[in-house]
This record gives sequence, structure tokens and C-alpha cells, in this order.
Amino acid sequence: MDNKIVTSIYLMPGMAASPKIFELIKFPTNYKINYLTWIKPNLNETLKSYAKRMSILINDINPVLIGVSFGGILVQEISKHIKVKKLIIISSVKSKVELSLSIKFAKKTGIHKLLPLNWIDDIEKLLLFVFGPTIKSRVDAYKKYLSERDPDYLKWSINQIVNWKQIKYDKSIVHIHGENDKVFPLKYLEKNKNFIIIKNGTHATILRDNNWFSKNLPLIINKN
Repeated sequence: MDNKIVTSIYLMPGMAASPKIFELIKFPTNYKINYLTWIKPNLNETLKSYAKRMSILINDINPVLIGVSFGGILVQEISKHIKVKKLIIISSVKSKVELSLSIKFAKKTGIHKLLPLNWIDDIEKLLLFVFGPTIKSRVDAYKKYLSERDPDYLKWSINQIVNWKQIKYDKSIVHIHGENDKVFPLKYLEKNKNFIIIKNGTHATILRDNNWFSKNLPLIINKN
């Protein structure tokens, strides 16, 4: 009889990305891995409402939630609706304080609302936007990771990031961040020291440093 304790893990990819971004990570056999995907937001839907709808898709009690980039913001919002064992965010932010100056400028001016969305049809530009400029030499290899390209969804996602209101956050959050992340630069996180730095990691660290995650995520998940 197998007496292994099964840990339920829910993985949330970043904006526009599919769960394939986790495919290179090897998890222990006693983990039940669940892949979350983006659902279409309702017209003028708030992030709170969206997170509540997403929480319905989580069928396990006290799961571990892991979110990347905008997915990291979303799992924090989901955790406000359900009890979780552990909350892990990767290449993300814990509060609006940690957003870059350019994102804060977009909020102040509303300039993000004027972005022409025809660039969404340019897969290379979308990849650079989602994963950061450091993946430029690997665009062809990364194309398969983008599945959510609906203009309304992308416009909604950008707006939610720019206008995220969270200031206070759960101090037990495990925050993993690439040293050279250009989307959410490390320098804006330095006021909050409780995060794990991946040396030379980028905003695409979940893809580029899969060996690190295969080795360390189980240790982080099991740590009390």
C-alpha cells in the first residue's frame, strides 16, 4: 500500500502563456500537478471577480499555488478566496509598490490604454513583451509557449497589472526572482528583502533555469 502524502500543486502561467512553460520542471511523484489556464475575462471584470471565478477551478483542499509573472499576481488574489498551504510567486511582484516606474507612469497617464493592439499579431513582439528582451535570440524556441492571444484578454491583463491595488501582502509568500529580470526589475523589489534571487535569471527564468526549479521547488514546498 502506498502511504505517500500527496501534495496538490496548482500552476498558473504568466500573461498570454500556456502551462507548457512548466513542462521542463520535474516534480516528485507524490505531487498531484494541476495546470491552470487563462479564462476569458468578462466585460469590465475586476481582478477580484476574475480570481474568484478561477478559484472555483481548484478542487483540492489546502493546495500549493505557484504563479509566474501576472500569474503570480493572480494566485495572490485567488488565495484571498480559498485557504492555501503555500503561495509561491515567480518573476512577479507582491504589491503595487514593487511595480517599475514605467508601469506606475502608465497608471498615472493611462498611456497603456492607447497601445495599438495590432502588435499582438506579431509573435516576436508579443514574446519580447511577455518574457522580456533577453529571449530575443531564442524567439523561435519560445513561440510554442504563447497560447492566449485574444486582444480583449491581453488588453484586460495589461490594465490589471498597471492598476493592481495591493499594498499589504501575506508575509509567508515565497518570492523567486531572476537577478536580471527586465520586466519587474530587481531594484524595485529591494525594499522588501524576502525573496529568493536566481543568479543571472531573467523574466523567463521559469524556462531557462528549469534545473534549478526541479531541484529547489520541492525543498521550498516542503519547508515549514
